[in-house]
Amino acid sequence: MMTQASPAMYLEDFETGAMFRAATDVPISAEEIKTFAASYDPQPFHLDEAAAAQSFFGGLAASGWQTAGLTMRLLLQALPIHGGLIGAGFEEFRWPRPTRPGDVLRLEVEILGVKFSQSKPQQGFLKHRVTTYNQNNEAVLVMVGNLLVPRKPQS
Repeated sequence: MMTQASPAMYLEDFETGAMFRAATDVPISAEEIKTFAASYDPQPFHLDEAAAAQSFFGGLAASGWQTAGLTMRLLLQALPIHGGLIGAGFEEFRWPRPTRPGDVLRLEVEILGVKFSQSKPQQGFLKHRVTTYNQNNEAVLVMVGNLLVPRKPQS
């Protein structure tokens, strides 16, 4: 069951097993793939359909880093943590399949653990699994990591 995110979430607002989803989906076009690649990952399978058809991917594919950037955009919607998302490291980060032109990406987050800091009681860590799916419910990015999350202020 999906949990509804609230506007400024604190560590106490999360529980293990909770699921969150970004409010919107993100389409990606061939032009967006090529524009990103030209600036940040200028490889032939990201820039040219003919070259991409002869590559490992068998067709134009978005840079994994573009998929990661779009995932971050969706993650900000799914987990509106007070003060922003502060990464504390990844345990897993993979791209099971390429993102293609015409894909529409959606994101789901599962909370894997909540840990209160002993040394810094004003914060803690949120372990989470992020999965970005295309319109066919195929995972295009999976990451497991930790976020540094503030605790609710004491009144």
